[in-house]
Amino acid sequence: MHAQRSLLTADDGRTADFGAASDGGHEGRLRWERLRRHRRPLLALLVVTLLAQMAVAMVTTAVRQTPTIDEPVYVGTAVVYVREHSLRFNPEHPPLGKLIVATGAVFAHPHLKPGFAGDQGRLGRRLLYESGNDPWRVMFWARLPVIVVTLLFGLVVFGFASDLVGRVGGLAALALYTFSPDLITNGSLATLDVPAAGFVVTAAWMLWRARRRPPAYLPLAGVAAGAAVATKMSTLPAVPVLLALAAWSYWRATGGTAPRWRRAAHALAAAAGVALVLVAVVWAVYLAVDPRLRWTPPANVPAVHGLRGLLIDWLPLPDAYRDGMRIQFGFENARWRGFLFGRLYTGALWYYLPAALLVKTPLGMLALWLAGAAAMAAAPPLRAAVPYVLVVPAVLLAAAMQGSRDLGVRYALFVPVFLAVAAACVLALRRRWAYAVTAVLVLFVAVSSLRTYPYYLPYSNEAFGGPSQTHLRLHDSNVDWGQDLGRLADRLRQRYPRERDVWLVYKGSGVPSWYGIHGRDPLKVRPDRVHGLLVVSDTSIAKAEGRLKRLIRGSKAIDDVGHSITIFRRP
Repeated sequence: MHAQRSLLTADDGRTADFGAASDGGHEGRLRWERLRRHRRPLLALLVVTLLAQMAVAMVTTAVRQTPTIDEPVYVGTAVVYVREHSLRFNPEHPPLGKLIVATGAVFAHPHLKPGFAGDQGRLGRRLLYESGNDPWRVMFWARLPVIVVTLLFGLVVFGFASDLVGRVGGLAALALYTFSPDLITNGSLATLDVPAAGFVVTAAWMLWRARRRPPAYLPLAGVAAGAAVATKMSTLPAVPVLLALAAWSYWRATGGTAPRWRRAAHALAAAAGVALVLVAVVWAVYLAVDPRLRWTPPANVPAVHGLRGLLIDWLPLPDAYRDGMRIQFGFENARWRGFLFGRLYTGALWYYLPAALLVKTPLGMLALWLAGAAAMAAAPPLRAAVPYVLVVPAVLLAAAMQGSRDLGVRYALFVPVFLAVAAACVLALRRRWAYAVTAVLVLFVAVSSLRTYPYYLPYSNEAFGGPSQTHLRLHDSNVDWGQDLGRLADRLRQRYPRERDVWLVYKGSGVPSWYGIHGRDPLKVRPDRVHGLLVVSDTSIAKAEGRLKRLIRGSKAIDDVGHSITIFRRP
């Protein structure tokens, strides 16, 4: 791919890759020249090191976590895609993310009898626990492709930031990306959030590069945008912004003596071309699953009226995609229960996602996000990049904040991806102290991230007490997504081998008995019969009411498993 110069250059015309040394005297210039001679091998080594530590974190996390709530659905659907070429499961999400999962799951050679007629939740259970498969093996292979694409999107972040502020900025952005607990968490799971966010940032980067070479990069932007839309429907709000940026990039690239009306017409045509590529990618993904596009709408597809209904009807996308949108809007019409800062509520809080991001983002990263955004606004050469780096995630975040499901920061995972690029723009100030402050804050982020290993999913920053305190402020996929059933089995076997009475309230998609956990349900007997160990998922604790709440109050917490499951002793 053609390498572009960064926007910011040193006074002598060199790209500001490793900082200027104009005032360092003769000795300083010699050191600078020696560094420049070795900069490429050093740069490659640093990039590989950052990606390698992220890979180790994700792989070691993936092999120890049991299936989260959503994963069995995606993995089961992925297997059906490959084996039966059927779109009947999980229509509320487009196929691309699950096809990525399928590229790994097929290597586990899972057994699954064709023609399964149950719902998608039962499909995942059948695949992992009722068909003679090893869930550990199936889930590792299903997660591996997501780990790979997460690492590849790290290179996108590095390239985007390097285009803006040089290679040092690219390294700073890559460091923030690779040490992000949220990206490590979701990048190690067979889910859709990281691929969707990665494709959107790739589209934005291609549009930025299209300001110089539209023919080379606008088609790539269309492919990336189409891949995002074909992975998660929540990326659709970014499409109008991306198309507007496509037109703007073409307009900027074709300045000259041509009349304005002609440039405008060509710019609109360029945006239309990107839109056509986007639509073609979505159709191609559905055709890859089922070349005949056989589709029977499920019985639970709700009717959608008004502007939403018109939007769905006008979209030139497959019927399965549009019915999936109807199902998503049906979810949005439901009233979900949320938990924030100790408050259990029904409905949605518009500020939930910003508050959750405040808790679950390392403090150094938050500081660099704010400083980078301010630097982009302050540095004239970088202002042109604001729509590509800040406006796209702002639109997506605004749309996500209107949602009805306050279930986790994974709904805003594009924020740490885009703002890693923005944070690097602190170096646009071209001051020694800016490099020093950036290095210190990146180191702070790295230490905070490494300290939480291997419990990245329940991470919260030091201001909120760290991972062990996250369950007091957040719930669901922020802390307890069913990932620690295997760790619970080990804990019970190692520390409580003689306990006869184990009572279990587990929130997740795993099957406890498969892991050797034979706990009884305390909510199905009288409270006075519940004695011994009471094991409760932290999300169930957050939402506890009635009998469960009374049982917890009458028990003493004696142990913690993965910061997501609490073990009580009930006399």
